Amino acid sequence: MGLARREALWAIKALRDIPLPLFAAAEGQPAPETNDQAVALKAMTTGHEVVEDYGHVGLTLRRHPVSFLREELKADRILSCTEANNIPDRRRIKVAGLVLVRQRPGTAKGVTFITIEDETGVANLVVWADLYEKQRRTLLTANMLAVEGRVQREGLVVHIVAEKLIDLTDRLGAIGEQDGPFSRPKGGGDNFTGEMPLDPRDPASLRLKTRNFH
Repeated sequence: MGLARREALWAIKALRDIPLPLFAAAEGQPAPETNDQAVALKAMTTGHEVVEDYGHVGLTLRRHPVSFLREELKADRILSCTEANNIPDRRRIKVAGLVLVRQRPGTAKGVTFITIEDETGVANLVVWADLYEKQRRTLLTANMLAVEGRVQREGLVVHIVAEKLIDLTDRLGAIGEQDGPFSRPKGGGDNFTGEMPLDPRDPASLRLKTRNFH
């Protein structure tokens, strides 16, 4: 529609809360919904768009949230999930990502399995019972985790056996202030690259919507 999120919400709020008169609409003379003057709204940052996407629908077609933190994570010597999965067996590493899954099967003798995700892929963590008890709150409540541990490879299966868990949820709060280019997503099934619209925050591509307050 050529609208950024903020402009779209502004336009939606301009809609009437009461139905238009039935017969007037049928005659092609519906009551006007708005009588507005042009308003230019402040553009949202890329990070803010991603935060709002997750807040409303639980996913985004923009950049992955962890991608905004990549430089910070590199400074802390934290690997991406793809890098971690390619490290030789028994090496000690640090990796971080959003928590996707926590599982503690009854048949696993107290072992907890966690799947984390960043912009490169996923990594599977193994948390033994003693570490679970020691860092229970972090394990159960963190939205983003960093883990220090050792790589365990069994054929094509790779796990990170956790030795320490670090809650990085607070870093997610800073994503909304970060900006950058809008990425154009690719279709995963056939590698199709669509011609997505220009950055909707660009004033040249905006169709400003207006409304009056009554």
